[in-house]
Amino acid sequence: MLKKYINFHWNLLLKNEYHKPYFIKLLKTLKIEYNRFTCFPKQENIFSCLKYCSFNKLKVVIIGQDPYYKENQADGLCFSIPDGITLPPSLRNIFTEVNSNFHNNLRPTSGSLIHWAEQGVLLLNSILTVRKDNPLSHKNIGWEFFTDQIIRIISDRKKNIVFLLWGKYAQKKISLINFNHNHYVLKTSHPSPFSAHMGFFGSKHFEKTNNFLKKIGKETIFWC
Repeated sequence: MLKKYINFHWNLLLKNEYHKPYFIKLLKTLKIEYNRFTCFPKQENIFSCLKYCSFNKLKVVIIGQDPYYKENQADGLCFSIPDGITLPPSLRNIFTEVNSNFHNNLRPTSGSLIHWAEQGVLLLNSILTVRKDNPLSHKNIGWEFFTDQIIRIISDRKKNIVFLLWGKYAQKKISLINFNHNHYVLKTSHPSPFSAHMGFFGSKHFEKTNNFLKKIGKETIFWC
């Protein structure tokens, strides 16, 4: 069962979802998809975002759409890739903006964002799996119900969470956020080469996130 790859606290929070018809159907669909096609990420990495970012440490949520669909790229964390893989354009633009925010000129040695997740950044794709070379192929098989519920749980059970909503798709999730809990929402364009120049570059989201965390007495994120 895929839920064995989710850590204990997240399992407790999500246990009601596992018995719902959509989730049971989703698991059946995934079994067929992974048997018939090459799908990403590997099954043991589908829930990596919940594995590396504990609920207790959670401070920031970044929402993506679906995983990278090319060989060896998807690792279960949105925008992240495994060590040793060439940086995709969106991730390269993210690192460019990080450098700009903190006046660095660092060349990343890895595209893995596990170190962000371990500091409390949930790197959540709305759709957690994809067929090879077929973007959005697992749209509407049930993932959106599941990940929307994750956002609701965070929004309702936590306070002062930073939500980074990059692009129109992520910004639609704003309706799931409970603003009575003093969450801090930052919106801009997607870091894709097609739209990064429309607001993402110069948005200062990483700097603003750290300023907010400092203001509420939480440890900042080491983004570099």
